[in-house]
Amino acid sequence: MKRFLLALLLAAPVLQSQTPITNPGSGFASILNFETEHTGTTPRGWGGGPPGTIFVDGNIVHSGRWAVRLERDTASPQGFTTITHVLPADFAGKTIEWRGFLRTEDVSDFTGLWLREDGDTPGLAFDNMQRQQLNGTHDWKEYSISLPLRPNAKQIFFGVLTAGTGKAWADDLQLLVDGKPVWDAPKLERPKTAIDLDDEFDGGSRVVLTGLSKTQVNNLVVLGKIWGFLKYHHPVVIAGRRHWDYELFRVLPRILAATDRNTANTALHDWALSFGEIPPCHTCTAVRTEGIHLSPDIDWIDQQAVLGSDLARLLRNIYKNRTQSPQFYVSVAPNVGNPIFEHELAYAGMKFPDAGYQLLALYRFWNIIEYWYPNRNILDQDWSSVLAEFIPRIALAKNKEEYQLEMIALIAKVTDTHANLWSVPPQSRPPVGSCQLPVVTRFVEDRAIVTGYSEATAGPATGFKIGDVIESLDDATVLELVNRWAPYYPASNQAARLRDIARGLTRGDCSSVRAGVRREDQVLTVTAQRMPLTNLSQTSGSTHDLAGETFRLLSDDVAYLKLSSVKSAQIGDNINRAKNTKGMVIDIRNYPSEFVVFTLGSLLQERATPFVRFTVADLQNPGAFHWGQPLMLTPAQPHYQGKVVILVDEVSQSQAEYTAMAFRSAPQATVIGSTTAGADGNVSEIPLPGGHRTMISGIGVFYPDKKPTQRVGIIPDFQVKPTIAGIRAGRDEVLEEALRRILGPQTPQAQLERLYKTQ
Repeated sequence: MKRFLLALLLAAPVLQSQTPITNPGSGFASILNFETEHTGTTPRGWGGGPPGTIFVDGNIVHSGRWAVRLERDTASPQGFTTITHVLPADFAGKTIEWRGFLRTEDVSDFTGLWLREDGDTPGLAFDNMQRQQLNGTHDWKEYSISLPLRPNAKQIFFGVLTAGTGKAWADDLQLLVDGKPVWDAPKLERPKTAIDLDDEFDGGSRVVLTGLSKTQVNNLVVLGKIWGFLKYHHPVVIAGRRHWDYELFRVLPRILAATDRNTANTALHDWALSFGEIPPCHTCTAVRTEGIHLSPDIDWIDQQAVLGSDLARLLRNIYKNRTQSPQFYVSVAPNVGNPIFEHELAYAGMKFPDAGYQLLALYRFWNIIEYWYPNRNILDQDWSSVLAEFIPRIALAKNKEEYQLEMIALIAKVTDTHANLWSVPPQSRPPVGSCQLPVVTRFVEDRAIVTGYSEATAGPATGFKIGDVIESLDDATVLELVNRWAPYYPASNQAARLRDIARGLTRGDCSSVRAGVRREDQVLTVTAQRMPLTNLSQTSGSTHDLAGETFRLLSDDVAYLKLSSVKSAQIGDNINRAKNTKGMVIDIRNYPSEFVVFTLGSLLQERATPFVRFTVADLQNPGAFHWGQPLMLTPAQPHYQGKVVILVDEVSQSQAEYTAMAFRSAPQATVIGSTTAGADGNVSEIPLPGGHRTMISGIGVFYPDKKPTQRVGIIPDFQVKPTIAGIRAGRDEVLEEALRRILGPQTPQAQLERLYKTQ
């Protein structure tokens, strides 16, 4: 639920919006502190939702007469509630800060401030308090989040949210620019670009298709590749002097009308020439080969048999004289290097079907992978064949739902667990539905096993027991369902794909489902009622670590630290408490709550040690990726001298994998468990037509010796997986093996179980 929640907050607009205040001044201050007159339950000047969960409160306030209360129970829809405001980013400054006082009562998930900057591309920058995990009950306290003010930001969205159930209050909010109220910030009039000035296709592409011939598909393949090539190489486009999406709509009718390849090539040649002569570039050089990992895949521009001599010659001239100026549609993140896709419009208001905009989505995504994806060399299929396959599938999608499914299937071809259509809820892909059985399932020994309950009372009442093997659902075997659904579950490897399928395995319409179940030696039929997803915990089973405290001594000899709730500020104290133990288990069968790679990793090292290296994109040579230098961990105090055993499995993804890489570089460290999700590296977001967004792993992540991690994951030194028998017995077999590594292989089984079951 948390990942989906963040996807919604990154989409524009957020829930119910409202008219922006263009001259805030003191009137805006009264809106921020709620000291204005209100009608209804929602405070004046704010949007948000869902209805029935937002209230003006005159009884519990931080100061003044009023505060806002977000209140949710198990019947509240959508999983979270937010109040939302938006301002035009018509001011200058370096940092924008969103701060205010919050109070909570019995919040089950978390409450926090959130802040987002939008430009032509939504979600240029985003921050919230999710990792601070403000939940439970707390009195008034001031909190703050901030972002660098992006020069290309056009709107600032901000608000307060609460997820799960419980009550949260907010009061005395402030929006500051460089420490001063936003209305005191210097005014700024941003220069207009071609995207602002060209509105010809705002109402639709005017491209209508009922079918596509083989000739049309072949010509559209060439158009898609040339459109992307010009986008990142032609000086006029790189300078932002053309609304490049709309230029696609201008040329599309001529390509669709072409009856053969030569006619289409002539149209493409004339179209490319229409943007003006290519000035000679005296500073352009061949792609730097020193330290290169991937070279541009550009040989196709010389294929005269496909393009014709005139078009091929023109493309080669453009490539030879490619500009060294900044790219309008892409930049790289400072100090990291992952691409940032700027000025990419999401067209949230487009009406389906629209073949032009649907093709735009395909072309945009395909070319981003072609030029800016650091792992394109490990795709399962030839990327050009993927373009040809999906042109009819996406262009001819008849409605929004069909378009979304085809885009998910396209994204899945990238085999990157970071990549998905994050702007749609998980229940939009098969199995489609808004209800689910209140049980948690996981694939163990390649079989779907009940491992827990997502509703404490209703789960056991279904008749399912922990350890049950679900073999079929309404007469379809689980194997059949997995094979049918797999194309719609983007993932780097099978471990991550089965993890995600398991989370939605019993989803469907709000009716009963008949399950074929194997319970030890019995074969049973269990019929149970699905429940609304909003009534179920969406985090149950999302981690495989121990419940309870973040750090604990399992015995005088063994320390245990889980990263799902780790606090960087407490790491030194944790290590001091563990200093006399023989070994420490670091459980990363989760996603770290805070970034502790260097905070904790440095305390495990005896000497400066490299642990990772990256590949980053070359903006002057789209498609080229170069090696960076390895990053180091340097020793710090207090140093932990005991054994270190790191636990990983299929829920270990991204930052969790990066953290495991760092910790395993310690000389006393061992990794135990099973293959991780295989998606590391800072993510890059990609807006897509229809108000959608996806992401990719934006930098290549490798061990110092250049061994890959993408798709491979973190391979354990010793592979240990749960078993069905272990699940039924309530054992944690991965943790047990870690304890044996510390205490000795002959440690009695009963002693191992006592160490973690009595905590």
